[in-house]
Amino acid sequence: MTGRTDGMRKEALDALRDAVRGSVLVPGDEGYDQERTGFQTGNPHRPDVIVAAHTAEDVRAAVDHAQRHGLPLAVQATGHGLGESAREGVLVSTRHMTGIRIDTTARTAWIEAGVRASDLVAEAARHGLAPVNGSAPGVGVVSYALGGGVGLLGREFGYAADRVRRIDIVTADARLREVTAQSDPELFWGLRGGGGGFGAVTGLELELVPVERIFGGRLIFDGGQVAEEVLRIWQKWTESVPDELTSAVTLLPMPDVPGIPEPLRGRYLAQVHIAFTGSREEGERLVEPLRGIGSLLVDELREMPYAECAAVFSEPDTPHSYRSANVMLGADGLDDSTRRAVLAASGPSAEAMCVLSVRHLGGAFAHPPAVPNAVAHRDAEYLLYVLSPVSDPGEDVVRALHERVLAPVSDQSLGRNANFLYGPQDRDIAQAVYGDENSARLERLKAQCDPQGLFRFSLWGAGRG
Repeated sequence: MTGRTDGMRKEALDALRDAVRGSVLVPGDEGYDQERTGFQTGNPHRPDVIVAAHTAEDVRAAVDHAQRHGLPLAVQATGHGLGESAREGVLVSTRHMTGIRIDTTARTAWIEAGVRASDLVAEAARHGLAPVNGSAPGVGVVSYALGGGVGLLGREFGYAADRVRRIDIVTADARLREVTAQSDPELFWGLRGGGGGFGAVTGLELELVPVERIFGGRLIFDGGQVAEEVLRIWQKWTESVPDELTSAVTLLPMPDVPGIPEPLRGRYLAQVHIAFTGSREEGERLVEPLRGIGSLLVDELREMPYAECAAVFSEPDTPHSYRSANVMLGADGLDDSTRRAVLAASGPSAEAMCVLSVRHLGGAFAHPPAVPNAVAHRDAEYLLYVLSPVSDPGEDVVRALHERVLAPVSDQSLGRNANFLYGPQDRDIAQAVYGDENSARLERLKAQCDPQGLFRFSLWGAGRG
């Protein structure tokens, strides 16, 4: 029987190889490890088969293979938001699908499933336009938008999912479908914010915005001296800023190693990130209260082409292993006592390195789009999240630490955000991301689109990277 089974498997793989333009890889093949490992290096996928897709038809052939042989299927573009890793079945890698088409008249972009934010930003900038992209330039645009998309310009232009106009997807029946508000309103609702667990997305069309330049960057303070003051003053400051200004605070310890600039090396930093679409003069006036906090180490605020927007957060681009947790909060979610408790639990004395960040929401984030989608908790004013690298100590220590960091605000939590959940999540977390009503609706949609559970490896669908 074993010989016959191996023969049948070889025959099926040969047929799959004949059907795709890209590569079909199995363990031991050259390129297998590179293809399965994304930006998140912890718990990488270890599937039986990888299809490194180059076209939508390659994706369709991979889904057809999985469906015919009863194999689970996962999809990975850049791997920034890896949740549960696939230990069997088929992995579709879409990182080679990088086509971009800009329609300057309609102010839209058509992108394939592997396009990264930096590539779309650069291409749109050539036409005086911008996407509603996130803070990290290496993140995959499709999975970021499917998870909701909390962007640099979000207070003015809303979630990335709000600007998606069309999605091409291969569903569990191995059919390539074009999904719009007109063709399939329920699936269109669920994909935008509810994620990619309803199929394998091969591309999407999204609206661009007329932004060529911003006033932005970072103010970096000595957090060992003024961390609580920075967070308190920034939070009060956000109560009066215009919607054209999106900002965040990040607190983190910097290692004392060569390569880190001397003013920052070995310090606990408090960073304020600014993206303002108004004039430089107005931006300078708005940030004046922040510059007066004291213990300012570096002032990087400037007027810049939007093509340089990665400088607002200057996030690391080296793949590594990490986990995170988050809560969404109302305007009163961080009072003085909870702020102090969160900072005490996450500071430089914590048993694992913590990157603590608070993002200002409100503005257009709170506005429901013209065509409704699955993004929940639009009444949130702030997104608080904590991230830690995972090596030594291990994942259990990090998970327990994150629970302690967020415990002081648990009673004020409005829910969770899909884009900032890294690592395996349970059903309770999924419920917290979508809320009771949306969760029930997404479960019904999942049962309808994927009754056999072909697409298994996601936050029941929240594609995040």
